[in-house]
Amino acid sequence: MTKQKIGILGAGTMGSGISQVFAVNGFDVALIDISAAALERAINTVEKSLDRLLSKEKITAQQKNDALSKIKIGQDLASLADCDVVIEAATEDLELKLALMAQLDTIVRPEAILATNTSSISITRLASATSRPERVVGLHFFNPVPLMALVEVISGLQTSEAASSSMDALAKEVGKTPVKVKNSPGFVVNRLLCPMLNEAVFALSENLATASEIDEAMKLGANHPIGPLALCDMIGLDVQLAVMQVLFESYKDSKYRPAPLLVEMVEAGYLGRKTGRGFYRY
Repeated sequence: MTKQKIGILGAGTMGSGISQVFAVNGFDVALIDISAAALERAINTVEKSLDRLLSKEKITAQQKNDALSKIKIGQDLASLADCDVVIEAATEDLELKLALMAQLDTIVRPEAILATNTSSISITRLASATSRPERVVGLHFFNPVPLMALVEVISGLQTSEAASSSMDALAKEVGKTPVKVKNSPGFVVNRLLCPMLNEAVFALSENLATASEIDEAMKLGANHPIGPLALCDMIGLDVQLAVMQVLFESYKDSKYRPAPLLVEMVEAGYLGRKTGRGFYRY
């Protein structure tokens, strides 16, 4: 059976990771971004990631070369026209995602599935921007994509069972464990995780302990593999803030209010690992 062709719109951290996962599993991938620099960084990131797997003897040199050859980069959305599945992996911004979904709808053939890697935005809302809402599905991978097993498969109000099931099967085909989730702000993981990270920022701002002490306490006391503030740095403080804003605006509940320190750090450009500074320096 011929493998589906996968399109990925957005060559950031998530887009590059998703590209790698599909390429390693033998899929042809079209990775598209308006920024040539972002595309170059994405390919370099994938190559370094594959080199780490090669050094650990988890893949062979031939498998690395084959995977890299599967990823075709470009800046023209028209390159996605013949894809069977297109995964939107742009910045977590509602208006941007609505515009991209509407644009993809006019480019990608009608029978193709439009998926989104949004971490918190309503699938129902994004699907409404297209003429094929029954074929719009949330496909939420987690960072770092090559290592994290989970994929949330989210159905909007309009999503057909056939579309949801096909994405469930696709996730399994690339070695992931899918969990089917109904559309709701933050879905499952981020609805539980992000408020905890936000509370850690509150604790830091109240000088309950230092960042390293808060992280050490959660690792030793809750058996977490990484502390909440270090995890926030890895996710990106801007992404964490965006999710908290969606939760706060959606539920109108003060327990989702973003920590003022988080807002200020994002305003300062301290976004975590990707900028070299967050709650820690890198």
